[in-house]
Amino acid sequence: MGKKSKRMKYNEIISDKEDLIIKKVLDRYNIEFIDYKKVRSAYKVRTSKGNICLKRFSHGRNKATNGNILVEALYQNNFNNTATFMKTQNDNLFVKYKNYFFYTTEWIDGDECDFSNLEEAKKCASLLAKFHSATSEIDTKDLKIKNNLKNWTQIYKNKLYDLPNFKKIILNKKIKNEFDKKYLEHIDEFYKRGLLTLSILNNSEYYRLSKEAEKNHTICHNSFYYQNIIKRDNKYYIIDLDSITIDLQVNDLGKFIRRLMSKHNYKWDFQKAKQIIEGYNSVTKLSKSELEVMLAIIVFPHKFWKLGRKRYIKYKHWSEEKYSSKLNKILSNMTLEEKFLQDYIKFLDSYTY
Repeated sequence: MGKKSKRMKYNEIISDKEDLIIKKVLDRYNIEFIDYKKVRSAYKVRTSKGNICLKRFSHGRNKATNGNILVEALYQNNFNNTATFMKTQNDNLFVKYKNYFFYTTEWIDGDECDFSNLEEAKKCASLLAKFHSATSEIDTKDLKIKNNLKNWTQIYKNKLYDLPNFKKIILNKKIKNEFDKKYLEHIDEFYKRGLLTLSILNNSEYYRLSKEAEKNHTICHNSFYYQNIIKRDNKYYIIDLDSITIDLQVNDLGKFIRRLMSKHNYKWDFQKAKQIIEGYNSVTKLSKSELEVMLAIIVFPHKFWKLGRKRYIKYKHWSEEKYSSKLNKILSNMTLEEKFLQDYIKFLDSYTY
């Protein structure tokens, strides 16, 4: 059995300035608010008519409009597993206050999903498939969202070509610490993994699938993580539609599986990944071509690249202990990831659809 679902994480520290802004924004709505708490990047507002969610963002004024259009269309397609948007007293979907934009939705009272429980992860994969299926019927002409199709190979190339740059930076250092030495020792291995990923992608039907997705304007949630999936009374809800894009929908599932596989309860066990795929397939069956493309998403060395970027480009102020811990965790999974890759390829060889 898995652990109990995660409770929301509240941030009790709110400055006087922030408090003043929030109250001024809430005054624009036809509600009687009682109090509020900060939850991650949002605010849980208690009102006389129940709880609502207030979100603040500094750019992308189309987020509220996009979200509202999408939610209304989803409801028309019998997908009501998300939060509805609210309007201000002046019938607007967002409030602009100084340099910020705010919008409100209903608050889904429940728990964040616990992905240490495989059965729960499978149900969430089914939820994702239902979301994708419902969005496939939506006319996207009124949505002002990013189109990420046909960009994957270039995105992966750009990340991959960073690795030789990291190598050059390390070699040019007069004094190399233990992290530098260990990262340098493994750069070539991860570079080869990245080349393999590009080969998988280029030999797949990625461009044909992209062309079809372009024609159909398929929508990705693009942030399908545990904090955006809420469980209430055995029903699952997707929240936070701020990052939606036009893209191949296996991007959502691939990122979901990749994140899970690096967790302690999954340890790159392909049989568990297969069950998650089956959860998705129970609603909408993926083609062999889609699964080939998804393999590239899962096995590209994202974590190794990201850690190097934080160290040698962004100069993130982490302790040496934290850097080393993260690198050691990545390296400890190398053999498991290789077995996962081979098991996935065997699965593809026998997959019929």
